[in-house]
Amino acid sequence: MTKRSLFTVFTLLAVLSMALSACAPTAAPEATATTAPPPTTAGGGEATPTVPPPTCDKLPNMPTVAAGELGAADNPIVMTFVPSGDVAQITKAGTEIADCLSKLTGLTYQIEVGTSFAASIEAMGAGKAQIGFLNTFSILLAQSKYDVEPALVALRTYKGKLENFYQSQFIANKASGVTSIADLKGKTFCFGDPNSTSSNIMPRIVLKANGIDPDKDFKATQSVGSHDNVAIAVYKGDCDAGATFVDVRTDSAPIKENYPDILDKVDVFFLTDNIPNDGMQFIKDVDESIKDATVTGLLFIAEDTGGKAMLRNLYSYRGFAEIEPTFYDEFRALLVQAGVDPAEMIK
Repeated sequence: MTKRSLFTVFTLLAVLSMALSACAPTAAPEATATTAPPPTTAGGGEATPTVPPPTCDKLPNMPTVAAGELGAADNPIVMTFVPSGDVAQITKAGTEIADCLSKLTGLTYQIEVGTSFAASIEAMGAGKAQIGFLNTFSILLAQSKYDVEPALVALRTYKGKLENFYQSQFIANKASGVTSIADLKGKTFCFGDPNSTSSNIMPRIVLKANGIDPDKDFKATQSVGSHDNVAIAVYKGDCDAGATFVDVRTDSAPIKENYPDILDKVDVFFLTDNIPNDGMQFIKDVDESIKDATVTGLLFIAEDTGGKAMLRNLYSYRGFAEIEPTFYDEFRALLVQAGVDPAEMIK
């Protein structure tokens, strides 16, 4: 992620205004998708080889904990996951990852999926969860409010390479007649969770920079929660348009399974610039040995064939990279420059 690319969103958008929307793509070419869906068939229609089970044998040099200590069977390490996609799928994949981590490290992990993005933040703030898999904006909020420490950033495939950033996209039902930002006035629009970076925060910045007040210029708006819910609402015509990550239409397994013709009915008409990816975070004061063991275990899972499949099923992860706690500081500063200060949103 470069300052120049984010500057495009937060500064040039404000200057160029409607010129940018005029240049927005009318459809999202496959090459621009930030993530790629899990493979289901090989060339020629042949079935994809069966993915082997993850390797979860205990790793060397793992810490030991006594009964009652964090990580013991009677005091498990809790990982909280934001409900940014299909909750049943996130729960299944998260549980599989927690079980594998427990075997790899000898520590005990369990999961919870927040009822909202804010619920996951508060679970960490209250010490009910020691590890978070928060979305980008929730990370900024959790840092401001609770000194949460980012440790890993997720990697996803972008233009054939693993990258630590993604994009937000505006989508529209083809029958709505929406093909540009300018067409959104007087239409109905679906946002995701209020704390979602790509389905609420970034879209509002882009709309305002292009002369549209998201609180006044739409016929109606809805906050429908997950990215999947936004895509479904637009597909069904409950909203003329909405905002999601790139590209929920092809990267969400439930969407692909239940709405196989979504590409025929829902178009992408605008892409934002880069947003730093989500990842994994710790609450403050977690023992360093537990942090090290957890990071080591997750990096091992990310390199294992069976482990990779679990991460894809979670949030379309393709890997992890270790980061410093300051990783998101530049993005935070640019949000503040655009008039969105996470610290001022803390209640």
